[in-house]
Formats: sequence, structure tokens, C-alpha cells
Amino acid sequence: MPPFSKVLVANRGEIAIRVFRTLRELGIGCVAVYSEVDRGRAHVRAADEAYLVGPGPAAESYLRGDIIVETALRAGAEAIHPGYGFLAENAAFARLVEEAGLTWVGPPPDAIELMGTKTAARRIMQEAGVPIVPGAVDPVGSPAEVNALGDEIGYPLILKAAAGGGGKGMEIVRGPDEAERAFEAATRQGEKYFADPAVYVERYLEDPRHVEVQVLADAYGNAIHLGERDCTIQRRHQKLVEETPSPAVDDALRARIGQIAVDAARAAGYRSAGTVEGLLTPEGEYFFMEMNTRIQVEHTVTEAVTGLDLVREQILVAAGEPLSLAQQDVVLRGHAIECRINAEDVAKGFLPAPGRITAYREPAGPGVRVDSGVEAGDEVSGLYDPMIAKLIVHDVDRERAIARMLRALAEFRIEGPRTLLGFHRALLEHPCFVCGETCEGVVESEELAKRADELEEPFSHKTTSMTRGPDGVLPTVPRIVGVEVDGRSFDVRLHVTEPPWAGLGRRRRERGGSGAAVGANGAVLSPMQGTVLKVAVAEGDAVDAGQLLLVVEAMKMENEIVAPRVGVVRELAVTPGAGVTSGQLLCLVADPDGE
Repeated sequence: MPPFSKVLVANRGEIAIRVFRTLRELGIGCVAVYSEVDRGRAHVRAADEAYLVGPGPAAESYLRGDIIVETALRAGAEAIHPGYGFLAENAAFARLVEEAGLTWVGPPPDAIELMGTKTAARRIMQEAGVPIVPGAVDPVGSPAEVNALGDEIGYPLILKAAAGGGGKGMEIVRGPDEAERAFEAATRQGEKYFADPAVYVERYLEDPRHVEVQVLADAYGNAIHLGERDCTIQRRHQKLVEETPSPAVDDALRARIGQIAVDAARAAGYRSAGTVEGLLTPEGEYFFMEMNTRIQVEHTVTEAVTGLDLVREQILVAAGEPLSLAQQDVVLRGHAIECRINAEDVAKGFLPAPGRITAYREPAGPGVRVDSGVEAGDEVSGLYDPMIAKLIVHDVDRERAIARMLRALAEFRIEGPRTLLGFHRALLEHPCFVCGETCEGVVESEELAKRADELEEPFSHKTTSMTRGPDGVLPTVPRIVGVEVDGRSFDVRLHVTEPPWAGLGRRRRERGGSGAAVGANGAVLSPMQGTVLKVAVAEGDAVDAGQLLLVVEAMKMENEIVAPRVGVVRELAVTPGAGVTSGQLLCLVADPDGE
């Protein structure tokens, strides 16, 4: 008999489909939820039943826990699986599910709450003898407190939202003069993403590896680890590439950090699948950073090397069964890599690039897995995360896994929005990645962006070069035309110059991803479709080059818009909360002399 008759998955896209697949194998009915903009999407069609839960914005649909619970009861579901993101680490929602008489497929609400408050988690780990990064175990209340800690433990520091996760609410402070800006940004993001502005401070470790450990625990006191994942390749504190095993971890270190993770899970009173995230220094020190109380995006690589279905383990543990294996039964075979295929523009500092997917073809073959929730014709909405798909490969060792990933990336065809396909090909070819280094300074470098642009899918009709005309810089686009000569097929690339106004929404790439498109006469244009979170200047203000003007958010990413030159703010056209489109005029930074 299956453990449940029906399970509602409180999520969308690829993770909803991923969970449905395991549910079907267990003989369990699948219930989907969807917002108005997700009508007819792949995850809706993949379920046995699907229910509308509200408008497009997540706050009015996927984050409405009350409506989701009501929907589960209406559908006759016995349990709710949250996937990741949205309400997956929301203790109040988990309690709401249980109070309704439904089973929560996840850890106990108390464990979610404990690990979700990062300061409390650090304190508990410290008491349990788990090594933590040097810093505060209580929130800080002002920039002055941040600097006091800087004087005590040294700079650089990193500010983190106390209720944060997923790379949100994190700001680096390299000196006393940066504390005010970082404190304001971290508290704003904490309030926006987690409804909690509290932040705490840690010492910022230079060039560590981000190494996390997958754990499983049941209700009978059994807890095991499934090896580590190396998630060092990131931008803006968000992961891009994950692999297992880590190229920096040997058997002895694996056993040590695995035991740290198990100790952390036991200290939290954990049950279900979870991930203990940590930092590994070049000297071999390993520090607990946080615990993610859910299934991870990158759980796929652990499944590849262990042969386990982690979602299946989650469901069976939630149904009251013990773990299906003990620590001595865990065997790691081969090497696995996952690349997140996001709708982002590398040449613009990884800005979100929402748009319609006009053509889509996934790679296949031995050792290749694609988890996705899109099809040709789907719109990548600016309302949600920019991830289009996850590409996972597995082979006997790291060298062969890299070769397999490069082959699969070359086969992947996504037409329409800018994606990270070219970036991943450029990165995996780079000597730093091939040698298993951290690639510090390479991921967001001009060098890699240029190579990524050269490798970007040519059929997507994306800007790849600039030619200078008499009136300035005009972009050209590649058009690929198939021709046949003497019975042999060739692809011919045509470069067509766009009209002058087409280039106004583009800008030169700036390090760190902060900036806007710049038009004529100091016009500052929005680099993306999104929402204005903050306006830092007023009409008539004098500004310096690089000074913060506005913050625009899209697809859960904030972009700081800075002044392109010294000048005076004129024609300020937006206010906080306003929606903007790519290329829309935000303001002018006029010449201070009025010219």
C-alpha cells in the first residue's frame, strides 16, 4: 500500500514535476497548484489534479499558505510537499499544515524555526560543539555595532539576514565606511524576502570553498550523511554549478565534515532530508554556516552518485517509516555535476532576462539528466526565479563528467531569452575549473563574459558584437542561415546592424553587476523589467560617478543603479514600488554646468 493516497505539491515548475515523478512511482496521486500566469504550464499538466490559488505575484498565490491548505483539503490530499523556495522553510506554514490534519513532508516546524533564525542556529551549534564562523550570535542593531565588531574581529565582515537563506540578505563590509550601506541593504532584503529585518555579522572568509553535506534523519533517532557537494561557483552569493564529490575533499575530511553535519542535525532535532552548509578554508578548517531545512536544488548530484531518490526518502520518513539505509550502506560512485540554466545575461552582470522561449530542445544520452518545467512557447516570467532548467551529468570521474557536461551543454538549445548556456561552457573549459580551483575572480570577469558570449546559443538572435557607426556605437546581431553547397550543409552567420534606438537599452558590462543602461545626454535607463525598491536621490541632487541612484528588483535579484558620471539628477521618473520595463527612462544625470 502507498503511504498516502494523494499529495499536494505547494510549488511550481521543475521541482513540482520532480516530486510528481517520485509520487507516481510510489502509487500516490499528484495534486498541483498554479497562479494565473502559470495556467497550462508543464507542472499543471503533469499532475492528476490542479487548482488555481491566485494571481501571478507569489505573495498572492504560492505564498498564501491558508489558500494552499484549503486547496489540499478540498482535493482530498493527505500530505503537502513544499519543494524548495516559497513556503518550504516557513515554520508557520508547516504548523498550519499539521493543524489541518495533514502530513507535512519536511522537518518538524520547531527545527525549521530554529535553523531559520541564523543567530539561534549559530548558538545551538556552538553549544553542540559544531565549529561556527567567528562572529556574533546575536543580531546587530546599527551600523555602529557592525563597526564595533569589525574592530574586534577584523575586516572584512559579512552581514546576513537572520531569517535568510538562498543568498538573500547578504552584504560584504570591507571597511568602516561600507557599514551603513550594507546594513541598510541587508535589513531591507531581510524584510522583503523573509519579513524579518534582523541581521547578524560574521567574519568574511576570503576565497573559501562552499561545501555542504546532505543529511537524512528519521523519527527513530537515525541520522546519516550522503557525502558532500561543492557549491563554490556562485554569483551574488547564489549557486551556479554544484558537484560531488568536492575536488578539495578526501576520505578523511569527508568523514569529519560528515560527522559535523550529523551532529548538527541531531542538535536541531531534525527529521527528513536537509543540508548542512559550511565553508572550507584553504587551510582545511571547516565551519558550519547554516542548515537548509528542505530539499535542495542541487540534490540531483547526490542522487546520481548514491543511487538514492531523496524525495522518496522524504516521503517515507514523513509517513513514519525509518530510513531505508544506515551510514555503512552509503556508497559514492563516480562524479556528478549540475549546471543551473538560468535566464540571465552574463554580459550585463547576470541580470535577469525574462522573455518567451521560442524553441527548446534538451540534451540526452548516457549519464545526462534534465530537470525542467518549461516548453517552447512558455514565458520566463519576471515574477519568479530565473531558472529554466537544471542540467545534471554523471560519469566515472571528474574529468569524464566535465567532458560529458560540455557535450550536453553544446546540445542544449534554448531560443529566445539570454541564458547561461554559454557561460557554463566557458567556465567548464577554463583552467581554474578544470584544475578544481575556486575560480575566485573568474566567474564575473570580463574574460569569461566575452568567452561566454562567443559560445552563447547562436539561434537565439542575441547581441554578440558592437560596431561603431558615425553616430556612435550600434549593436549587431548574429542570424544563422542554413545553406547547402555541393551537397554539403553549412551554417552561415549573418551580422545585421540594428537601428540606433535598439541599442538604448544596452550598457557596457560593469564589475559587480551594478549599473544601468546609459542613453544619450546622461539618460539612465532600466537594465531590466522589474520593480523599483528604493530611490536614493531626489530631483536636483548633485551626484558623483558611481553614486547609488536607485535599486531595481526582478526575479528575486536586486540591481543597484548608479550614476554614470558627475552631474545633477533631472527628470526623476519613478518612485518606490513602481514597475519598470527594460530600457525605460529612470532619470537623467545632467551636466552640472547645464550643457
